[in-house]
Amino acid sequence: MDVNRTFSDVRKVLLFAHKSTGAEEKVAFYNDWASNYDQDVGILEYRAPSLAAELLSAAYRGNRDTAAVLDVACGTGLVCAQLHNMGFRNVFGVDGSQSMLDIAKRKGLYKELKQCMLGMEPLPVQAGSFDAVLIVGILSAGNVPVTVVKELWQVAKPGGYVCMTTRADVKNLKYKTELENTIDGMEQDGLWVRVDVREVEQWERAVSNMEAGHIPGVVYLYRKSLD
Repeated sequence: MDVNRTFSDVRKVLLFAHKSTGAEEKVAFYNDWASNYDQDVGILEYRAPSLAAELLSAAYRGNRDTAAVLDVACGTGLVCAQLHNMGFRNVFGVDGSQSMLDIAKRKGLYKELKQCMLGMEPLPVQAGSFDAVLIVGILSAGNVPVTVVKELWQVAKPGGYVCMTTRADVKNLKYKTELENTIDGMEQDGLWVRVDVREVEQWERAVSNMEAGHIPGVVYLYRKSLD
C-alpha cells in the first residue's frame, strides 16, 4: 500500500478502469490495483458499498445470522464489511481478481470465496440458493454486460432480494439506460418486483474533466417473485 497516494493518483487509476477493455486486461488491472484499492476508494469518497448495504438492511425482515448472501464482484470485501456491521454473517463472495479475493480472505468475513469471470463464466453457485444477492460497482460501461442481471435473479431464492448499483455520470448514461430497460423488462415479465430505487447525488468524486465535484449514482433493490 502506498501511503502517499493522492486524488490525482486515484484519478489516473479510475480513468483507466472506466475504459472498455478485454476481460483478461481488466482482471490484470484489478490484480494490480488490489493492494491500493481500499485506500483509493476512501480517497475517492466512494459510497456505493455502504448505500447498497443500507438499502438491503432497511428492507430485510428475515434472520440475518442465517440468511445466505452472495456478494458478486466482491473485490476486497467492502460490501461484506458493511453487511457484517448490519448483522449479516453468512456471506459468500465471487470476483474475477484473485488478488482482490486474497485480500478479502484475509479480512475473515466471508464463509467462502470463489473466482469467476463474470459475464464470461456462469456464477459458480446453485440457482435459487440465496436470500440476497448484491452486485456493487461493476455494473457499468467497460466492465460487465447488462445480461449478468438475469444471472443474479437466477441465483436468488424465490422471495429473495437483488441489490444492484450503477453510476449516473455522463459517460455511463447509455449503460444505465440499458440496465434500467433490462430491469424494467424483467419486472414486466413478472420475474421480480421493485422494492426501492434510490438516486444519490454524491456517489463518488468526479474524475472526468466533463464533470466536477461528485458524480451521481443509483441503487436498485428488487425482490424475486415467489412463482
